[in-house]
Amino acid sequence: MSKVLVLPGDGIGKEIVAQALKVIERLNTDFNLSMELVHGLVGGSAYDETGSPLPQETLDAAHQCDSILLGAVGGYEWESLDRDLRPEKGLLGLRAEMDLFSNLRPAILYPQLASASTLKEEVVSGLDLMIVRELVGGIYFGQPRGIIEKDGQMYGFNTATYYQSEIERIGHSAFQIAQKRDKRVCSVDKANVLEIGEFWRGVMEGVAKDYPDVELTHMYADNAAMQLVRAPKQFDVMVTSNLFGDILSDCAAMLTGSIGMLPSASLNKNNYGMYEPIHGSAPDIAGQDLANPLATILSVSMMLRYSFNQLGIAEKIDAAVNKVLDQGYRTKDIASKGDKVVGTSEMGDLVVGALQ
Repeated sequence: MSKVLVLPGDGIGKEIVAQALKVIERLNTDFNLSMELVHGLVGGSAYDETGSPLPQETLDAAHQCDSILLGAVGGYEWESLDRDLRPEKGLLGLRAEMDLFSNLRPAILYPQLASASTLKEEVVSGLDLMIVRELVGGIYFGQPRGIIEKDGQMYGFNTATYYQSEIERIGHSAFQIAQKRDKRVCSVDKANVLEIGEFWRGVMEGVAKDYPDVELTHMYADNAAMQLVRAPKQFDVMVTSNLFGDILSDCAAMLTGSIGMLPSASLNKNNYGMYEPIHGSAPDIAGQDLANPLATILSVSMMLRYSFNQLGIAEKIDAAVNKVLDQGYRTKDIASKGDKVVGTSEMGDLVVGALQ
């Protein structure tokens, strides 16, 4: 039996995770999935209840489970807290504690939603790329960091750092994924102005020697952002640092028409994973039955695929989502004229009904 730690988090997190749990319940009943759910707190809701965005009880549960299903964290009401108490610290703490260094963010355009993208249909039609983001190093975690008084004025600083081993392991992750796809990796850096970028590029060249069947190219981060909106289908797998991956994956997400459609996986070396939609907690629409739950439901599909090796059941979830889209059902964020607009809960029910 697989044990999954369920962390709805804040904002729309509770609503969208509820729909994913409907899917899991159906799979447990009809397909003998035998997935045991353990519920916990993280983010702002955890702070409100325990005084910490990442309670020890949640950390203990994470170690006792086989994977994590996360909703979203954050919200306006916690922005005034000290930085170490903010909801995002709970998310960063989980990534670091479980060493979830490899963040997989697919950007796939469902053919039913080609018209929902802000780019011309011919530019994005058939889009299927994977961004592999290093998740527990780089400038988000580097030391020293802080805001101090210096030379008579305030001074802020962060440090971008990577060990060779950290770059190597994310490189291996990207190349191994590429071997199962179109065998092309584009490594993104700023080697022209940053020593850390020059170092990153050199290490990636070394990793590439272990994968002679995969083509490695390099691109500067600013050009990569431009190319994603100019000709995104040129990419197969992109691998990059924590900071650049954060930015580029959100850019790629909007190519698909809505950030509400895209799941993600964050894996460690043992394929223990945290699975979550890439969008935020959207507090402005929380509690209104407006949020798109499909990214969260598809995150369950990624969990089955990457952590539990249940490819057949994962494909059933993907097929159910496609069937619902084929039938013309849409949440507001992906709706066009003539579509059948439904709320969060009904969309979850529709996907459950489409499971075969």
